[in-house]
Amino acid sequence: MIKVLGINGSTRKGANSQFLLEHAMRGAQDAAKDVSAEMYNITGKKFAGCLNCGKCAELKGECVLKDDFQELRDKWVGSDVILYSLPVFHMSMPGQIRCFIDRLGNTQFCYYDMAVPRVMKVIGGITQGVHLFSGQEQVLTAISNHAMVMGSLYTNGDLWESYAGAGGWTNNEMDKDALKKAYERNELDAVTAVKAAYSVGRRSTELALLLHSGARARPDIVGSQETYKAFAARINETTPN
Repeated sequence: MIKVLGINGSTRKGANSQFLLEHAMRGAQDAAKDVSAEMYNITGKKFAGCLNCGKCAELKGECVLKDDFQELRDKWVGSDVILYSLPVFHMSMPGQIRCFIDRLGNTQFCYYDMAVPRVMKVIGGITQGVHLFSGQEQVLTAISNHAMVMGSLYTNGDLWESYAGAGGWTNNEMDKDALKKAYERNELDAVTAVKAAYSVGRRSTELALLLHSGARARPDIVGSQETYKAFAARINETTPN
């Protein structure tokens, strides 16, 4: 079973980021029958910024700050595919997601005794903003860097719609359903963003399936090296009896 976690990084419930994520999740579920897909919304959630206090080293990877970080961390750790769908804030990602990623990196670094292993998750990026060329590529680059640092793989969707992930814009419309309305009007930019989001979800899940198959075929590599320990444990959890 491949576990897909879709993270909607919009603070507005039912907004444009969720619309694109829903299409990505549909792509993930179309990839294979043995896929479990869950969507997590940050609306109403609280994620404080990392204090760089170093306590997570003393606490074996646990954060001293208690908020919604722990819930999302556990879902992140237990998933094979992570799909981030984020709005552009000030040519970057929302602060809540930035805070989550900062704390995730530091706590996992400490949990694994100062060396984040190759957990071999597949991470896909989806983003949209009100304006064109307003930070979409910067957000996708940040997600791909996050994937690399966390010992995971970043993947795009299908060309020509998806070079580095899925990026859309709402043609200067502020409404939270602006992208959906544009898609229903069959506007090219909205249709392209939806196609890209779908293919990001599908290809990310297919790549995870290939990674699982490869790991089971080569236990001499995955099972013999400490760096793949977390990946091996996750593979064993999802291997059918």
